[in-house]
Amino acid sequence: MLIAAFAAIVAQDPPMPRAVNPAPRPSDAVVLDHSRWRTRDGGPNKCKDESGVMVCATGAGDIFSVDKFRSAQLHLEFNLPPMPDQKGQRRANSGFYLHGRYELQILDGIDNPTYANGTIGALYNQAPPLVSAAKPAGEWQTYDVIFHAPKCDANGAIVERPVVTALLNGVLVQDRVAISEAADQERRRDQGKGACEPGPIKLQDHSGFPNAPHTVMKFRNIWFRPLD
Repeated sequence: MLIAAFAAIVAQDPPMPRAVNPAPRPSDAVVLDHSRWRTRDGGPNKCKDESGVMVCATGAGDIFSVDKFRSAQLHLEFNLPPMPDQKGQRRANSGFYLHGRYELQILDGIDNPTYANGTIGALYNQAPPLVSAAKPAGEWQTYDVIFHAPKCDANGAIVERPVVTALLNGVLVQDRVAISEAADQERRRDQGKGACEPGPIKLQDHSGFPNAPHTVMKFRNIWFRPLD
């Protein structure tokens, strides 16, 4: 009787999870080295590759990962240039875009007042970070993100907004935030048609902005794990 009951429990138990080696990065991660990035028009990555570090100077243009995803766990390491002669949005400004649409702000956040939903750790134009967890310019910093893609109906209309949880330097700064349509920075370009499709990571270059200061951003150890 006990043996039969145990066998019934085992039969109903879900399968064991697959193994993932966590070090030095998850073994099932898609690694985005220098070769895995293109410009918006599909041209070659204009950032420099310096021993595994992507060095992106003003004028290189926005770059997009070749690999796309829907829901994912993402990791990015970045290093900001010291720019003491600049203030606010002009000091070490870039952006980490999920699906190329939803921006986690990259900015010098030390002694650099700006608007709350535009500082480092913010979901740009929507949600300020829960806390300020910035490191000084010149030090390596990290974003770790859980992104749940929007859910869409058969006609391609969004029925559930995308949701993001983000840690900056290991500290929770965005907690299960549903991203609004207003924070979708590509909606005007494609009239929302691409929101339901897999999307890339975009790393922003501010060279398209009037009188943008010369800025040299550094990125390394960029990867994502599809969660679909």
